[in-house]
Order: sequence, then C-alpha cells, then structure tokens
Amino acid sequence: MAMTFVTGGTRSGKSDYAQRLAEGCPGALLYVATAGIHDTEMAERVRLHQEVRGERWETLEEPLDLAGRLAEAESGHAAVMVDCVTLWLTNLFFHHDEDEAKVLAEVDRFIDALPRIEAPLFLVSNEIGFGIVPENRLARKFRDLAGKVNQRLAAEAAEAWLVVSGLPLRLK
Repeated sequence: MAMTFVTGGTRSGKSDYAQRLAEGCPGALLYVATAGIHDTEMAERVRLHQEVRGERWETLEEPLDLAGRLAEAESGHAAVMVDCVTLWLTNLFFHHDEDEAKVLAEVDRFIDALPRIEAPLFLVSNEIGFGIVPENRLARKFRDLAGKVNQRLAAEAAEAWLVVSGLPLRLK
C-alpha cells in the first residue's frame, strides 16, 4: 500500500488534486466520504462532487470507523480516496465528547490498519493551522488536534502534498 497525504486550505484544490492522482490508477475507484448530509446546502455539495467524479467511482459513506470499514471496502478497487480527514476528526471529536485521547486512539487504530490496505490510498485533509488563534476553547482544541493528526498521517505517507490556490507543492 502506498499512501499519499494531500492537505491545503478550504477551496485550495486539494480534493481535485487527490482525485486526479487517484484517477491515474487504472480500474474502479473507491471514494470514502466522511461527511454527513444534514441540510440542503450539503446535499447539493455532495451531488456536485459525485457529478465531477463520474462512473469509475464507487462511494462509501463512513463518518467514524475508517479503520474497520476501509480494509474490507477497498478490495477490487484500483485506488481509494478518503475525503476528508478533517470531517472524520470532527465526527470523532463530537462522538467522543471532545476527548482527545479517544480520538487519537481511533487515529492510531486507523494507522495500524493501513498495512491491510492494498490499493493506493489518497487522504485529503484540511490545513487549518495557518490562521489566527481562535478565540474560543473548542475551536482551539480542535485546531490543535487536527494539527497533531495531520502530522501523524503525513509521517506515515509515502508522499505528502500541500495545495495552495490550485497549485500542488510536494512536501515529501
């Protein structure tokens, strides 16, 4: 398994770049969606993303258990793209009542499961630490957690990319 980590700010082009990389693999592709659809605006975003992906892509919706579901779902796919790690962390963060230790344990469980994934894996994550320090405790806590998780995942990756204004910059 070769993992590629792609990060960047909101609307930086990181998902498009990761998708192009995955589509370089011949065959069926698996898109793992971590976002939930809770309103019409999000439903429209999802519809547009699905339209852009096309027929080569199968979608798996998994908001929490990436470690458990990914290894079983990736079979038969030429590549897997998880979009996005930050939404997965958000889901875990609130599911575990903001308990960082429990969230990091889930991240470690995911990292431990990576060797069982045979297809190339493309992880998309937001880089949320470039801005000012948030004024509220919850936002600071989540920003710090996301930074720690991005570091862990990038360390495990064979390649890491930062996308800024649609331009990919190779980090590793």
